Amino acid sequence: MKGIISIQSHVVYGHAGNSAAVFPMQRMGLEVWPIHTVQFSNHTQYVQGWTGQVFAAEQIHHLVIGINAIGKLSQCQAVLSGYLGSAEQCQSVLSAVNKVKQANPDALYICDPVMGDPDKGCIVAPEVHQQMIQLLMPQADVIVPNQFELSQLAEQTISSLSEAVHAARRVISKGPEIVLVKHLHCLADHLFSMLLVTADEAYLIQRPKLEFDRAPVGVGDLISGLFSAQLVTGKSPVAAFEHTHNAVFDVLKTTQALHEWELQTIAAQQQLVTPQSQFKAQLLPKVDAVSARQFDQLAETLGREAINVVID
Repeated sequence: MKGIISIQSHVVYGHAGNSAAVFPMQRMGLEVWPIHTVQFSNHTQYVQGWTGQVFAAEQIHHLVIGINAIGKLSQCQAVLSGYLGSAEQCQSVLSAVNKVKQANPDALYICDPVMGDPDKGCIVAPEVHQQMIQLLMPQADVIVPNQFELSQLAEQTISSLSEAVHAARRVISKGPEIVLVKHLHCLADHLFSMLLVTADEAYLIQRPKLEFDRAPVGVGDLISGLFSAQLVTGKSPVAAFEHTHNAVFDVLKTTQALHEWELQTIAAQQQLVTPQSQFKAQLLPKVDAVSARQFDQLAETLGREAINVVID
């Protein structure tokens, strides 16, 4: 059976980090081998606080060595990394990736470069920020940033669709083959936009934005987990992109309907496998085939179409 090593944070209660990504990947039929970078009682957005600890970077190395000792790394089809709390953890992740690729040269490295967002800015230490850009990004096959993280990786500002595609291509020129922008917030406040970019093509998918009293945490972790699972199970990048977008939207609709702010991945588990929503990714024209203004206007047109989609 195909396996994924998932190196991320973990919460005991709720769904963020590995506790947002592992079950959905298992629901896709994969063996998931979680390695926790931190273990907290709950995610850090609770006003009451949290308890727990950050694990030493050596633990990542030792656990991967242990899996290798029993001859199972050859069954690992991908390494997914998420939140990393130190430069040493970044280095241990790269060591794990190299170890897995030695055992299985076809294995993917999927990097969710957790650094922050527009509201919080960069939430990781400067040395982690540096290691993400200089060490991990060039070795990744797939990278899954939000808009803020993409701007950090590409070292440019992003305020339009054309700039986002350009930034993704800059990242691709440094190593990764696929960039999935899990939230492109510059396009429209009332829409949730995601972008998929390869060296040759770019796809945009948009849906109505759901309103919550308190925004759910762990949505990005769910996106990276589902996209990874879809790729490992043999889906094309575009099919994996559409499935991920639609499944996450269904989870959020269930979360909203139950008046929760912890992601309801258990209640919506069937939608993880067979999403009810059917939004389609739209192939964008070549950036040099139209003016930047025409290119950016596409987001407005596609956004209006997204709003008109009938959702059961």
